[in-house]
Amino acid sequence: MNRLGFPTPSSGPFRLLAVGAHADDIEIGCGGTLLALAARPDTALSAVVMTAVPQRRAEARAALPAYFPGADVDVLELPDGRLPAHWNDCKEALESVAAGLKPHLVLAPRTDDAHQDHRLVGTLARTVWRDALILHYEIPKWDGDTATPSHYVPLPEAVARRKVALLNECYPTQVGRDWWDDELFLGLMRIRGMECRSRYAEGFFASKVLLDLGGGGVVSP
Repeated sequence: MNRLGFPTPSSGPFRLLAVGAHADDIEIGCGGTLLALAARPDTALSAVVMTAVPQRRAEARAALPAYFPGADVDVLELPDGRLPAHWNDCKEALESVAAGLKPHLVLAPRTDDAHQDHRLVGTLARTVWRDALILHYEIPKWDGDTATPSHYVPLPEAVARRKVALLNECYPTQVGRDWWDDELFLGLMRIRGMECRSRYAEGFFASKVLLDLGGGGVVSP
């Protein structure tokens, strides 16, 4: 298995954007990666959550800075479970973010996710940020849409467990759900870790990646 790293920008911070359809999508899908990237010098995180009722909006605004101190979080009010019917509003919202932000890396849901909201947000991210590296994260669900990742981020055990602890701490409205438990979150990370010869890992999916042979890193297409 080959190891690739993110490049260091020639000037300014490494700009990271995370996009989610719902509060907790980002943290479930790539919370461990955010915790790891938060320790990287000169890295800035912006995040956009497309839907949230007031209580969950407050959770999302508090949760992401817990994973990545200093994160700039924008939570919109589009209808949960109905994003395909609001395609134009979703597109306009993301284009508005893109007008003021040129990220080096975008983290977004999978384009083939079984949930229609996730699927739309992941697909739109690819059309809005054409010049950024986009890694699509996975969200486990009862639909059973687990696939084989193309990229992995290995995580130390302490980081994986911190991810899960923060999920429970930051999203009390979700803790009582039958699918929400430590075994699920740690179990998926353990499987991804086994697949990349690490204890824990998060898996990602990329449709197009440009390899910079001179710089030794992964850059955008």
